[in-house]
Order: sequence, then C-alpha cells, then structure tokens
Amino acid sequence: MSLDFLSASFWLGSLGALGVLIVTFAETGLLIGFFLPGDSLLFTAGVLCATSGTAAAHLSLPLVLLAAVVGALVGAQVGYELGRRGGRALLARSRNPHLAKGIVRGEEMFQRYGHGKAIVLARFIPIVRTVLNPLAGILSVPVKTFTLWQALGGLLWTIGVTLAGYALGASIPGIDQYLLPVIAVIVVLSLVPVGLELLRARQRQD
Repeated sequence: MSLDFLSASFWLGSLGALGVLIVTFAETGLLIGFFLPGDSLLFTAGVLCATSGTAAAHLSLPLVLLAAVVGALVGAQVGYELGRRGGRALLARSRNPHLAKGIVRGEEMFQRYGHGKAIVLARFIPIVRTVLNPLAGILSVPVKTFTLWQALGGLLWTIGVTLAGYALGASIPGIDQYLLPVIAVIVVLSLVPVGLELLRARQRQD
C-alpha cells in the first residue's frame, strides 16, 4: 500500500490548491485526518508559490491561501458540529493511541487556558488540532465563542505557515530543489510542542 498521500508533494502535485483545501478540511474536521501533512503542506505550498519551477506552475499564492483558509475554517466548524451531535461516543470509537493522547491533551488545554486561548493554540499542535474541534462540541463550548476563536486560530495558522514558506522561497533562489530536507525540518518543528507536552506530563507524574 502506497503512503504517497502522507506527503505534501502528492497533494500539491496531484491537485494543487484543491489538495490544500482537502487536507486542511480533513485534518481539522474529520478524526481520520489526523495523519495528514497539514503543516508541511502549507509550508511547501508557500515555497512553491514563490518559485518558478514546473511544480509551482499551477500554484497561485492567493488561491492557495483561500483554499487553506476555507478548508481550515469549514473543517473546524464541521468537527465541532460532529462533536456536539455525536457526543463523547464519537471520540470513544477511535482506538488510535495518538488520538487518545490528543484528546487528553485537548482536555488539559481547555482546563489550563480556557476556551479561546486553547482553540487558537491547538491549531499549531498536530493531532490536537484534529481532536479539539469535536471535543469543543462535546464540552458544549458556546457556538459563537468557538466560531470566533477557531476563525482567528485558523487564519493565523494557515496564512502564517503558508507565508513563512513563501518568504523562504522568495528569499533563497532554488530552495524548491531542497524541499525534502526543508519539509523534514518543518515536520520536526511541528512535533516540538508535542514533545514538550509529553515531557511536562512525565514531570508531573514524577
């Protein structure tokens, strides 16, 4: 079974901006999308929008930004509604250990930071950004509160990460030839918050 769909190049090369919309929607709206390359996809799309190579010929920065924003905002709202209507049984159906840890972390974030800050911060933490939206629905976070903060977080995440890639692509000629190591760095950086939280959890247990 091919794992090409786990890579940013697969979605961008096959579907372009539409791939950005699909991934950001699935990763933030559907529990099965937790494994998709959200951060690396946005960053790579930004780099390719700034380069003149063949791979970037069909990528327009305004279109990519629009697709990312729509996918992330609509996805989060769908995830919230699924949680609100499906209840905790929705999360209980998943036996994936990564999702289980994400759920625990999401609940801790709500308790520690409150609704607004937790919803915004979750956008930048892989897996947590997948489970926190339905979790907000399960915990009966008010619709207006959730919508406001998820929109703010979604805009900061999608536009910020994409423009960071665009800035790198525009400032370093030929950077698109070294996308694999660049993506690897982005993946590692995106896992830093998860690692820090696991370390803190161990320290609390000790």
